[in-house]
Amino acid sequence: MKVCIVGLGAIGGLFAARLGQRLPPGEVTLSALARGATLAAVRQHGLRVHGPEGITAIPLPASDDPAALGVQDLVIVAVKGPALPAVAPAVAALCGLHTRVLAAMNGVPWWFFEELPGPCRGLVLQSVDPGAAVRALLPAARVLGGVVNASATAPAPGEVRPVMGQGLVIGEAGTAADDGASLQAVATVLERAGFDVTRSAQVQREVWFKLWGNMTMNPVSALTGAPCDRILDDDLVRGFCSAVMREAQAIGAAFGIPIDQAPEARHAVTRKLGSFKTSMLQDAEAGRPLELDALLGAVREIGAHLGQATPNIDALFGLVRLMARQRGLYPATLNS
Repeated sequence: MKVCIVGLGAIGGLFAARLGQRLPPGEVTLSALARGATLAAVRQHGLRVHGPEGITAIPLPASDDPAALGVQDLVIVAVKGPALPAVAPAVAALCGLHTRVLAAMNGVPWWFFEELPGPCRGLVLQSVDPGAAVRALLPAARVLGGVVNASATAPAPGEVRPVMGQGLVIGEAGTAADDGASLQAVATVLERAGFDVTRSAQVQREVWFKLWGNMTMNPVSALTGAPCDRILDDDLVRGFCSAVMREAQAIGAAFGIPIDQAPEARHAVTRKLGSFKTSMLQDAEAGRPLELDALLGAVREIGAHLGQATPNIDALFGLVRLMARQRGLYPATLNS
């Protein structure tokens, strides 16, 4: 199986590390589409993986030109939302007739409603896919939705440090032409690479549930600079997060994916993880663009489509968006 990783940050690096370290030689032909400092680092010394016994370097062919890598069997897209429109043409260039694209990204993805039954079926979310440009290049029938329940960090370009977890949920984003054969093949390879893979009959449910948990912790941490335990220890802030989550619950129930868990029960799960910085707080501190649209803007847009009021989501989105604009971490164009 020819596998290309697009986006060698923390999660993309985690996929590359496990596929490169844990599979016997010849089982996969692994490569990466990268640019800038990451490309230079990987070309110089391979992908450097931090582990208990030190740093291991994995040889990893990498290029910023998809033509140099050729058509793949599987493309794993692990970029942040703001980067997707720019990389989508390159991802499409890596695809042949039978290539599958595994979207390992946070938030509401471009393919979410393409074939999901209900009142939002076919809805194009302008907040994440303006003009449906990504959908035209990467339609749902080609995509495997993914939810990564594992964490890692990228200490430097071309480096990855696995932190905890090995869970991965994958499922068809649309109607596949091969009756699930390629899904099964991808799941088997990822299991052999060390992931605890769950196959989902409706992966949108898992995507929405994960979003529901991090659509508050991520932006609130970026806005305040506080780790998650400090956020949850503040009664007023925790109550505001719960209000945002209840609005999202109502939206999900309206389009066909209800969540039975109470916000406070979800907070209890997050609290068990201890004191940690969210990925968005890490991005803010590093001066990287914030993926607000996939986490908040999309939910607000869905609510508007359904006629659902979202005053708390609006407030959180507006405040974090303004902070990000002031720091150059979000586009300056004003829009609703």
